[in-house]
Amino acid sequence: MSEYKYVRPADIEKESMRIIEAELAERRIRIPAEHLTVVKRVIHTTADFDYGENLKFTEQAVQRSIAALQEGGKVFITDTNMALSGISKPSLAKLDAQAACYMADPAIMKKAKEEGTTRAYASMRRGASEHPDAIFVSGNAPTALIALSEMIREGLRPSLVIAVPVGFVNVVESKQEVFELCAENNIPAIAAFGRKGGSNVAASICNALLYSAAGTVDPMKRGWQK
Repeated sequence: MSEYKYVRPADIEKESMRIIEAELAERRIRIPAEHLTVVKRVIHTTADFDYGENLKFTEQAVQRSIAALQEGGKVFITDTNMALSGISKPSLAKLDAQAACYMADPAIMKKAKEEGTTRAYASMRRGASEHPDAIFVSGNAPTALIALSEMIREGLRPSLVIAVPVGFVNVVESKQEVFELCAENNIPAIAAFGRKGGSNVAASICNALLYSAAGTVDPMKRGWQK
């Protein structure tokens, strides 16, 4: 029977990131330096190198998002509790940031039923009314992006839109639409073009930005020594 040597979590993560970067080079996938931390974090989460090519960024999206987080007081609004649970709480605390999801709120359920929409749609509307400069995060529901597109046309200017829902119905179109609207209106956006995505991808993008803003991309600085 094989014997396994204990390896510290920080070392596992570091070695994983080294492997990812080497394999990106082998596949001749060139990632701009400013996007590399985000792309590697998503691949680390999914083991899917397609994200090296289908993750798209508006101009200076990463730099502007990091700067916004470093100002403090930012709020992430997610379209699933799964994405919410995956966002690093210690990193939020370091940056005086918060994260919220309204999907399970009875008032949202009632509103969605009364208006014939989805909870994700109503959640984004609620989030925008309370935190118009939030970072809006969609890893599951294209209707969340439809709501954001409508509100951007109405004048909403978020700090960032993360558009990575997964699926087959309205997914490709909603991501394309919100990304183009963000580009046209000088709003930072990160989107996974195509069908792929998910709440885990959404959380990994949030964490890549949080770690960058907090200066903890190195896992040793996050307390993963043991």
